Amino acid sequence: MDYERFNAANAAMLLIDHQVGTMSWVHSIPFEEMKRNALMLADTARILKLPVVLTSSMEEYAQGPLLSELQSILSAAFTARIKRVGIVNAMDDENFAAAVRATGRNKLIIAGVTNDVCTVFPALSLVRDGYEVQVVADAGGSPSKMADDIALRRMEKGGATLTSTNQVIAELAGNWTTPEGSQIVQEVVMKALQS
Repeated sequence: MDYERFNAANAAMLLIDHQVGTMSWVHSIPFEEMKRNALMLADTARILKLPVVLTSSMEEYAQGPLLSELQSILSAAFTARIKRVGIVNAMDDENFAAAVRATGRNKLIIAGVTNDVCTVFPALSLVRDGYEVQVVADAGGSPSKMADDIALRRMEKGGATLTSTNQVIAELAGNWTTPEGSQIVQEVVMKALQS
C-alpha cells in the first residue's frame, strides 16, 4: 500500500462518544490522559480547519453529555453533533453516515470512547466502505486493557491503521514552522506538556 500523508486538505476527523459518563467506564488508560488527547485532536482540527463530525449516544442517560470543552473548541461541530439514540455502530445511523459523506474526505481520523464498542464498529464499517482510516488509540479506551487490546487488534486486522495522538498531530501538521504548525506547537503541544 502506498503511503500518502493525512493532511488538512485530504482528511476529516470523527470524534465518537467522548461523553463524561462513558469516559468514566474506561480503565485501560487514565481518564485525564484520554481526555487531554481527545482535546488535543479537537484543537488541532480547529487550527487546521479540518472537517469534524461529533456524535454522542443517549446523552440523557448514564453516558452523559459530551465533554464541555468540545463545545468551546469546535462550537459548530458541537452544535451539529449527531445525537444517536442507542445505535451502537455510528455508521448505522443515517445522519452520522451522511455527515461523514458530506465531509468529502476519504481519509478519516477516528477517536472514540469506548474503543471496544463505540470505535471498533464504525472503523470496520468505514474500511469496508473504502475509506482510509486511522484510529487514534490513546484518545479513547476500554473498560479493561484486554478489551482495548482485542478491539485495537480487530480494527488493525480489519484494515484500519492504529496511531497515537502525538503521531497523528505531527502527521497532520507536517511542518512545525508553518503558521499552523507553530500554532499547534504553542496551543496544543506545549499546553498539553504543561498540564
